[in-house]
Amino acid sequence: QVQQRPWAETTEGTGLNLTCLHPKITADSTHWYRQFPDQPPQLVATAVRGTKPVLEPEGSLWVSADRQSSALWLGRPRRGDAAVYYCALG
Repeated sequence: QVQQRPWAETTEGTGLNLTCLHPKITADSTHWYRQFPDQPPQLVATAVRGTKPVLEPEGSLWVSADRQSSALWLGRPRRGDAAVYYCALG
């Protein structure tokens, strides 16, 4: 079971952390996607563990050492970054 908050909100330019928890599943890899209305999902970032920078939207992806949680940090979200964000496990 993958757990994400159903809603997150911030103001433009104020960082936002999106979390994904799956305590019963150890992921081989973690993928984050975002989906705009009437568009297919777009891959934002993939990681196995640790932290890696994300270029679009600007921020970073962190995956826990046990690979059972992750967080996508949106450093300076813009209005155009408003979308549905999903994590997926590989």
